[in-house]
Amino acid sequence: MHDRVAIGFLGTVLDRRGHGAERWKKWRPSVGICAQPDMPLRRLELLHDNHHARLAQLTAQDIAAVSPGTEVRLHAVNLQDPWDFEEMYAALHDFAARYAFDTEREDYLVHITTGTHVAQICWFLLTESRHLPARLLQSSPARQGQRLAGEVSLIDLDLSRYDQIAQRFRQESDDTVSFLKSGIATRNTRFNRMIEQIERVAVRSDAPILLSGPTGAGKSQLARRLYQLKKTRHRLDGRFVEVNCATLRGDSAMSALFGHVKGAFTGAHGERAGLLRSADGGMLFLDEIGELGLDEQAMLLKAIEEKRFFPFGGDCEVHSNFQLICGTVRDLRQWVRAGRFREDLYARINLWSFDLPGLAERREDIEPNLEFELARHAEQHGLRARFNAEARRAYLAFAASPQARWQGNFRELSASVTRMATLADAGRIDEDGVSEEIARLRHGWQDETQDEARDEPLAALDPERLAQLDLFDRMQLEGVLRVCRDAATLSEAGRRLFAASRQLKAQPNDADRLRKYLARFGLDWERVRRRDLG
Repeated sequence: MHDRVAIGFLGTVLDRRGHGAERWKKWRPSVGICAQPDMPLRRLELLHDNHHARLAQLTAQDIAAVSPGTEVRLHAVNLQDPWDFEEMYAALHDFAARYAFDTEREDYLVHITTGTHVAQICWFLLTESRHLPARLLQSSPARQGQRLAGEVSLIDLDLSRYDQIAQRFRQESDDTVSFLKSGIATRNTRFNRMIEQIERVAVRSDAPILLSGPTGAGKSQLARRLYQLKKTRHRLDGRFVEVNCATLRGDSAMSALFGHVKGAFTGAHGERAGLLRSADGGMLFLDEIGELGLDEQAMLLKAIEEKRFFPFGGDCEVHSNFQLICGTVRDLRQWVRAGRFREDLYARINLWSFDLPGLAERREDIEPNLEFELARHAEQHGLRARFNAEARRAYLAFAASPQARWQGNFRELSASVTRMATLADAGRIDEDGVSEEIARLRHGWQDETQDEARDEPLAALDPERLAQLDLFDRMQLEGVLRVCRDAATLSEAGRRLFAASRQLKAQPNDADRLRKYLARFGLDWERVRRRDLG
């Protein structure tokens, strides 16, 4: 059996009650917890300040009289203001850090009846966070008998032991997960597990979150839901600010994000706050963050880490503290390797990274999302549309089949439902309406397939020459051609491709090296850059 050890403050009022022999007729909490016949204490760690050292010594003597087996250790803790939360928490945190806990031999109890209310709160926080490996001990005067000892009760912060409380927490977590999914009863195991983890991160952390996934996978909607959740939990009190970084270019990008001062550039007739300052106290959602320029990325990193930055053209820093959510369709790891995205910024925003699967990867979720889209259409337009049984079966069979590509993901599904609901006579979607919509979707996907074929980098190569290439050469050439298409000039493409080896050359000629490489496959710069090969 473990020895019991209690830790607590000297009660400067309650432990002082009575003088001389009279004090033995009064309940005193520090003495009382040591006089429990059914809960003997091996040791009491009694904290006090220098102003009450004599009271602490008297209390220790009285404990020795009623419980000779209890050792009392006195600890002087001198605070300038025992009602100052920061000072009290720091003092108790330091005490816990210094204390040599031996949980294999001792059972620790934190006495929360004595001390200021601030001290009681700090004891609770340190115990709940396991800085103190203890349970809480509460004492009170006896209702009858045992006037000196009083009564005690233990509070175990392991909520799993309280079924009703634990069930309430589970229900609250389930409700939050449902909220993040817009109330849609999704069935995809991977997606549901991911949303459950996002929920835990959202309520416990303010670190940046990176949402990746194809266009239309729901990144923007999830970011708005995270904002609403955090605001409901009082973790945010500012605005939700959203920007698509693909729309930001040059000086306008700096100005839009970080603001500018008057006269920063031609046409800057006044000051502009910028999106980062507008999001102060709230959430900033940077969609397509991979499209930001390297200069903007450097300034954003400073703003995230220091909560301070310079407006464009300004020499005085401004402050903004915001929760950052980032969205991207890019593989940012690949962009880091290609030198298009800063490695330090990627490391900073990649603490919590979640990859949202597209609709084609969640075909079991098409049916519940179909019901959601019908309900949303009814709410927005005041007209409720329904499928008849055969039409619903036909649409779901096609939507879940391999022929349905769903390249636009949930955004495309929403558009599809909107078209059928709008064209439905008397709000009834029948087989003819479904057949027309399926034909419309097939036609659109066929056009996109042809566009993809024309945009395939290796399509620039002669088919006979392509057929003669080993897989190694095909993969290398495809990577080179993609870099070429993203670069403005032959020289720029060469600098990216030969960034390491060019450092070893006295007079590097990256453009000539690239030109000779392309010529090996019968290609030149103009043909590689020509995207419309049809």
